Amino acid sequence: MIGSVAELPLVRTRRVGSIRIHALEAGLQWLDGGAMFGVVPRPLWERRIPPDERHRIPLALRCLLIEAPEALVLVDTGIGNKESTRFKDLYGVSNEGEPTRLEDAIRAAGFTPDDVDIVLDTHLHFDHAGGNTVLLPDGAVVPAFPRARYVVQAGELSFAHSANERIRASYLGHNFEPVSSSGLWELAVGEAEVTRGVRVLPTPGHTPHHQSVLVESDGETACFLADVCPTSAHLPLPWIMGYDLEPLVTLESKRGLWTRARSEGWLLVFEHDPEVPWGRLDPDEERPTLVPPDPAAGVT
Repeated sequence: MIGSVAELPLVRTRRVGSIRIHALEAGLQWLDGGAMFGVVPRPLWERRIPPDERHRIPLALRCLLIEAPEALVLVDTGIGNKESTRFKDLYGVSNEGEPTRLEDAIRAAGFTPDDVDIVLDTHLHFDHAGGNTVLLPDGAVVPAFPRARYVVQAGELSFAHSANERIRASYLGHNFEPVSSSGLWELAVGEAEVTRGVRVLPTPGHTPHHQSVLVESDGETACFLADVCPTSAHLPLPWIMGYDLEPLVTLESKRGLWTRARSEGWLLVFEHDPEVPWGRLDPDEERPTLVPPDPAAGVT
């Protein structure tokens, strides 16, 4: 089991048709295992991801860099560099690097942060949108990718501003307000093409306006699942996080995804799995079962 961020490779690369995608490891966090698995009994989930002495499990902060034909797209941005020591202790955050390990991973993939054309947020929780902005030495918080346009569902940005007691600990304004004040948002409504080869697909449940990301090229498809299915241990339909605002909606989002993923042979990309970055569903298994990707597909 992954125990520290140093054990994670900075980047892993493969192809989806003619498009190269890079799994970027932006760090590690440790969250309560019971919260991560909701109503699933601990004797079941701890066999899959064993907890530490504080009952927390390790979770990757995996982002996806997509070399689309007309744009370099970064999907989600990890936690970033703005949070306090107390915050990092509470959530077991390690991103090893200033301003962030994400920048190191982008460079390891052969690019610089200035090369990013589109930052695509699946939703605006702090562990997915924290790297949208960066804390400068003078205390200013500014967009981390000022040349990029930032894309999120319009409903998600509106929901992030609602700040009710149930959600406000997850939506931190310094992760998205500087993007608003800089005029960098481009808001999606429902399923939409972001750039050629990259589409967003609403997968609500975790939040009402959560979206997953499809990469499509030459008849092949990869789906960046984000929090509709954060790890490969969450593949069974009822294995749903306690953090999800609408768990029964999550279940139906997963049911629809798994039907398409089986029939169309999708590559599934897991944002939080500490061990498994991606894989495919076995089309012959009724229970969602992951099989390794074909080594001939170009994993490096």
